[in-house]
Amino acid sequence: MTNMNLSRRSLLQLTAAGFAAAGATRLATPAIAQNAKVSWRMQSLWDGGTTPQKYEELFVQKVAEKTGGEFELKLFSAGQIVPPAQSFDAVRGGAFQLMKTFDGYTAGKIAAHAFTSTIPFGYKKSEDYGAWFYELGGLDMARESYAPAGLHYIAPTIYDQEPIHSTVEIRTIADLSGKKGRFTGLGSTVMGAFGVAVTPLPTAEVYSALDKGLIDIADRGDLQANLDAGLAEVAKFIILPGVHQPTTATSYVANTAAFDGLPDDFKAALADAAKEISDEYQANKTKTDASALVAFKESGVTVIELDEADVTASRSKAVEAWRTAARSDPLANKILDSQIAQMKELGLLT
Repeated sequence: MTNMNLSRRSLLQLTAAGFAAAGATRLATPAIAQNAKVSWRMQSLWDGGTTPQKYEELFVQKVAEKTGGEFELKLFSAGQIVPPAQSFDAVRGGAFQLMKTFDGYTAGKIAAHAFTSTIPFGYKKSEDYGAWFYELGGLDMARESYAPAGLHYIAPTIYDQEPIHSTVEIRTIADLSGKKGRFTGLGSTVMGAFGVAVTPLPTAEVYSALDKGLIDIADRGDLQANLDAGLAEVAKFIILPGVHQPTTATSYVANTAAFDGLPDDFKAALADAAKEISDEYQANKTKTDASALVAFKESGVTVIELDEADVTASRSKAVEAWRTAARSDPLANKILDSQIAQMKELGLLT
């Protein structure tokens, strides 16, 4: 995942003036008449030409189709309007209306976002994480986390594991201790608890950091993306399952004033298109994961499967790290309590 390093100032200093400005914007934005044509700008999380960006292009098409062409989303790739680190404030301020983001980037400032992005050693299946969002109140809690900033959480794109790429042999969870690694969001906290010296790095620097020996292990992206990035050349081991990021949710997030001004069918189009993209992206990832693993092996990469019993036995230590990340934040703990309850029902926790 790309490291965005959002500043404390941009996330926490929601001043009275800021709220007043947001309120003024909201008041100055009249409700859009039913079926009136609307044009929004959207900045994605992804670089142009990548597989995830192609799915954002499909999302834009779906929204247009569902609204008879009356709701136009002008899509920009990461950094085309503002640097990725500024997207949160840019959408909040109305520079553009919609962003695709990864809540883990803001987890250090908004504690709840640690758990609406990915839970290391947590959900093993994307459908279980999806059930938390759609059946167990997760969407409402995610929206609650964004509301104070004048932002509206629409829906997630949920997919399963990302791998760990390594320059050294990792056969057990205990082998992680003492290694230098690149992880983001809650993954940083949890992997740190297992003895990894975590270094925050942008995605673009992962290849060179592995190549130069600055890090031993790294999270970067899904298998196909990492194959395309050439990681087979610099990391001769893949560690599965990706305990640091067994399932992931990226997020469609809109400016609240702009969203509130939409007619109901346009709002529904955004939510429905997002859900469809989530399902279709996971289906495609299942196929590309399989073919990418074959290609990695053909390139001389050794794929190591961690013992399931070892992963299960380590999960209780991860839970302690989850609680640390939740701090004393009421919403973060509410989210975590609900997720732990679900994981107990799924048999992941006792």
